[in-house]
Amino acid sequence: MKWEEVRRLYPNQYVQIKIIRSNLVGNVERVEDVAIIRSISNSAEATEELMRSRGDTLVYHTQNEKVELEIRNNPGFRGVI
Repeated sequence: MKWEEVRRLYPNQYVQIKIIRSNLVGNVERVEDVAIIRSISNSAEATEELMRSRGDTLVYHTQNEKVELEIRNNPGFRGVI
């Protein structure tokens, strides 16, 4: 499902999605197709689900026009190299 369609079906809501297809441009992953897992009613629950998300599952708000994720290549802790 395209993100525009998700935004139309779930206006102004958090949704838990699974990334189906995306492209990497530089250090930004641009998501093209997603599958809806469920809508989330409030920001506290959305934050909890986002913290549990792994791999190609994430929580995003439909207020955003595009799903773009910045890829960070330095997985170290702050101050530790």
